[in-house]
Amino acid sequence: MQNFQLDPFFITGFCDASKKKALVIWGINLTSTVGIKFTRIQLVMVELAPYQYSVIIGLLLSDGWLIIGSRSINARLGLKQSLDHSQYFWFVFFSLSHYCSSYPNIRIGSRLGKETISLEFFTRSMPCLTKLHSLFYPNGKKLIPYNIFELLTPIALAHMIMGDGSVKLYGLIICTDSYTVKDVVRLMNVLMIKYMLDCTCYFYNITQPRIYIKQHSMPSLLNIISPFMHPSMLYKLKSALSSPSNRKKIEVTDITNNTTTSYDSIHEAARVLNLPSHKIISNYIIRNQKKPYKGRYIFKKL
Repeated sequence: MQNFQLDPFFITGFCDASKKKALVIWGINLTSTVGIKFTRIQLVMVELAPYQYSVIIGLLLSDGWLIIGSRSINARLGLKQSLDHSQYFWFVFFSLSHYCSSYPNIRIGSRLGKETISLEFFTRSMPCLTKLHSLFYPNGKKLIPYNIFELLTPIALAHMIMGDGSVKLYGLIICTDSYTVKDVVRLMNVLMIKYMLDCTCYFYNITQPRIYIKQHSMPSLLNIISPFMHPSMLYKLKSALSSPSNRKKIEVTDITNNTTTSYDSIHEAARVLNLPSHKIISNYIIRNQKKPYKGRYIFKKL
């Protein structure tokens, strides 16, 4: 059989390296269509392959966005990353270039008085993305979809963490700052029930809820998402490889909320509780204090 170029809406093809008739999984043989113009009929027929679909879900949960322009009735996906994350950016672009009509652009801006340089790309405006727009932007503002349990695959989880994960000495922070508390709790439930990750919600400030994945769940997280992580982002999982032998586990009782939580280290507890310094807990234990700190927290070494 002769070689052929894959059409945008074909779901299977044949390996052409040695002209063998071998069926391949839909999605792994999608080539770039940058510079190719699609007709309206072709755009309607385009569907997202499973891998690319999960990548987009992960991007939407973190740094990606969907927008419907004034000249189109359909949505397109956008992603912007700083030059520091250029390796990850190109990894994503080449994963989704089948759905793009143009190459990325360089964006020069300013933040806090300093010049910033970023890379940005957009996909085509397509009906298959408009479906996702209705899930993530039902009222014009991005939220966590109600069917996030089905949407959050290991691939999507990996991209969410590559985008919004914040590396810590112990555990991992997911910067869900733009979401409401209800959205964050909905996402946490999936992490806890579907992936059995022990996590909690805390406030970076009064309007920014964040998810903290506890240190003892990091090895599980590593096993789930590391196959789908770009090498440049694996540093965010480094705490999964750290040894717990030298940590001082403590128990924190919050008498205001009537809850008791165990932490793998004093540093971890201080970070989650937003304390100015971990020494507050250390001194509390060393001095064998009994009075709750700030009238709220009781610390106990395990």
